[in-house]
Amino acid sequence: MGYSWQKTDTGLTTRIIICFAILTVLYLGFITVLYYLGLGFFPIIIISGAFILGQWFFSDKIVLWSTGAKIVTGEQYPILHEIIERIVSRSGMDKPKIAIMNSKVPNAFATGKGQRSSVVAVTTKLLEILDYDELEGVLAHELTHIKNRDVLVITLASLFSTIAWQVMQFGFFGGMYGAGRDRNNGAAFLIIILVAFLTWILSFLVIRAISRYREFSADRGSAQMTGKPAKLANALMKISGSMNRVPTKDLRHVEGFNAFFIVPALSGKSLANLFATHPPIEKRIEKLLDMERSMY
Repeated sequence: MGYSWQKTDTGLTTRIIICFAILTVLYLGFITVLYYLGLGFFPIIIISGAFILGQWFFSDKIVLWSTGAKIVTGEQYPILHEIIERIVSRSGMDKPKIAIMNSKVPNAFATGKGQRSSVVAVTTKLLEILDYDELEGVLAHELTHIKNRDVLVITLASLFSTIAWQVMQFGFFGGMYGAGRDRNNGAAFLIIILVAFLTWILSFLVIRAISRYREFSADRGSAQMTGKPAKLANALMKISGSMNRVPTKDLRHVEGFNAFFIVPALSGKSLANLFATHPPIEKRIEKLLDMERSMY
């Protein structure tokens, strides 16, 4: 008999639809205001669209280059390849590339726009602190991100947020220039700045909500793939506990990649704590242990 957490995650689909509906209404209102104020919006859309498409097509290469992660073969890291091959064969997925990031921060991430171009990366420190089953749980979590096309979802959700940010900057500098020549023109640009700011901040919060729920979903997917939710819970505890012993300079070096990591690398009180891309680690562990208990 299947357990409730082993069934299809309809909550994920529902929440994504609701979030995209909110974003759509938000952006329609944003575009309407810009239209009535006479801003040349289409050139900004084209520029932003080109930027997002470039980020989309080259995202895996950009992330690997930025983190210094290197693709490794089965001869170099046989255990990593063995675990991933077993998981993808059971899940009907294409095997992703595997990379190693030389870092004192224990972590893992996945990148790529689809299964064929995806990469799963782990740090050297992660391999030191986890046992075989815990490592399997972490890799299954990252494979779930790939299976759920999380990179695609976040990229699409970020598109208009990026446009709003660019309009806000354009409006700010245009307003400074226009205010000196025409008060009415300056007032229009001030409205543009305010509307763009509200659109950007609201979409930023909605995207963070999507991101946090997708972490819960990836944890659940890992439990489904391995049948060992407690092992992933153990891995999360080890990773989180080890963060306190990592030098601050090493944490700061990788903080920019927190949206990708299985556990954020935080160097103290920062904006990353305030606008978290991940749910609290305690809640994730609690949910995983609830799944484990339901099996007995």
